[in-house]
Amino acid sequence: MKPDAPSDENQGHNRPPLTYKDAGVDIDAGDALVEHIKPLARSTDRPGVMGGLGGFGGLFDLKAAGFKDPILVSGTDGVGTKLKVAIEAGVPDTVGIDLVAMCVNDIVVQGAEPLFFLDYYASGQLDLDAARRVVAGIAEGCRRAGCALVGGETAEMPGMYVAGDYDLAGFSVGAAERDGLLPRPDIAAGDVVLGLASSGAHSNGYSLVRRIVERSGLGYAAAAPFAAVSLGQALLEPTRIYVKPLLSAIRATGAVKGLAHITGGGLPGNVPRCLPAGTRARLDARRWQAPPVFRWLREAGHVPTDDMLRTFNCGLGMIAVVARKDASTVAESLMNAGESVHEVGVIESAPGEEADCVIDHAESLWRS
Repeated sequence: MKPDAPSDENQGHNRPPLTYKDAGVDIDAGDALVEHIKPLARSTDRPGVMGGLGGFGGLFDLKAAGFKDPILVSGTDGVGTKLKVAIEAGVPDTVGIDLVAMCVNDIVVQGAEPLFFLDYYASGQLDLDAARRVVAGIAEGCRRAGCALVGGETAEMPGMYVAGDYDLAGFSVGAAERDGLLPRPDIAAGDVVLGLASSGAHSNGYSLVRRIVERSGLGYAAAAPFAAVSLGQALLEPTRIYVKPLLSAIRATGAVKGLAHITGGGLPGNVPRCLPAGTRARLDARRWQAPPVFRWLREAGHVPTDDMLRTFNCGLGMIAVVARKDASTVAESLMNAGESVHEVGVIESAPGEEADCVIDHAESLWRS
């Protein structure tokens, strides 16, 4: 007679117990990160914030923020493959600023004030030091934008990401008074286009940037051919946050008719988004200068000018449309707030239903 086979239950008793930590998720590390985030979040407090981190949702009081007849404006975005540059260069400190910038710059172009921000940070295994540095960058971005960091989510997902990788997403909500929404309906031929300088490539086109770096044979620790820092540091220059200068100009002058945040798609893809049908923006590239990073990317990658214009901001991170009589007043307000501003074009009448953007003398952007 054969002995009874061991039951599944008995077999299980011979195996060591499994915990969530054994599966790759460290709850204690996540709790430690939350404790580190709390003072960073408090540093971003502003009128309207209710409570603090730790609840199931972030609370915000629009009345306490001073709004009377508000329209909510929301935005969400990520940092794209610029994250790979940050990871490979070992510099996670500024991608949090990029994350905030990509959301709040989209909100302010509607004429809205960004009020609060939430982030999502995911990794295969939580690296406390990297996560702290990323979230510190998010808090810095929120301070620059004047919005509050009211919550977020940290996800540790073994098997989803290779060791050392992490991903970011952001979400922001703003508000504008109903009669202050942009773009205004009175944008018309003869209006002037003002361009606000970018800080570099911002957070767009990095799949192409990384291929160009690979082709160049340079590592991220090598000296940048176009700046007095390492290549990694130069390419990680954070996205400029235009919120405070733009809100100041909108409120002080009452003359801003439309705004466009220049992200993926470049000037041709984004300027028409704030224009009415039957118009086009005609820009003259001789009126502003592309930062050296763009000249290097074009030369090192042999990138055609059309591709450069549709991939990168090429030196202008934001444009504003104003009446000609108001152009100097709005430009002065923006410059007083620290922006570099140029009159870069005009609005013209154009046939067809779709708004358009034409860039003349584009080759001049690559001349030093």
